[in-house]
Amino acid sequence: MRKLVYYVASTLDGFIAAPDGSPDFLRLDADVAAHLAANWSQTLPTFTHPQFGIDEPAGRFDALVMGRATYDPALKIGVTSPYAHLKQYVFSRTLPPAAEPEVEIVSTDPVEFVRELKRRPGRDIWLCGGGQLAGQLLPEVDELIIKLNPYVIGSGIPLADRGFDPRRFDLVGTRPFDSGVVILHYARPTEVG
Repeated sequence: MRKLVYYVASTLDGFIAAPDGSPDFLRLDADVAAHLAANWSQTLPTFTHPQFGIDEPAGRFDALVMGRATYDPALKIGVTSPYAHLKQYVFSRTLPPAAEPEVEIVSTDPVEFVRELKRRPGRDIWLCGGGQLAGQLLPEVDELIIKLNPYVIGSGIPLADRGFDPRRFDLVGTRPFDSGVVILHYARPTEVG
């Protein structure tokens, strides 16, 4: 079965964006950018591939899910398919159907939709953001990969916006960078018994 992987940048205090939804305060230092281009090129917007020297993005994903607030910045700059190299599912109850074949607007329950999507044949699914969608989908997340940035911002969009509901993940890998960013890779614990 396909896995749902929440791959996201976060601050030390657990925020993925400023209160207005902007992640602009998070720098992309050269060491991290090189690593992302080499190892996570699918998670870079298609229109940025030339500046990273990416001809054909490689990786484990063939689809992504995102919330409306995560999709909006691309729309504001006139990009209607920010990850054209992937099938994109955007959760919104207000957006009209997308004109691009690789973008599908989904107005149904995210949990049920993702459960069904995980059962379909294909590669893994990237949970791109945002915090509200991640909060709803947290029980379905199989892996959590956090690009932990050396910032404390005090408030903003939380990593997973949901009520108190502790979920344990096991640490399976770390990758520190000279710039202070650490990529933390967690997996849902294997159920025993």
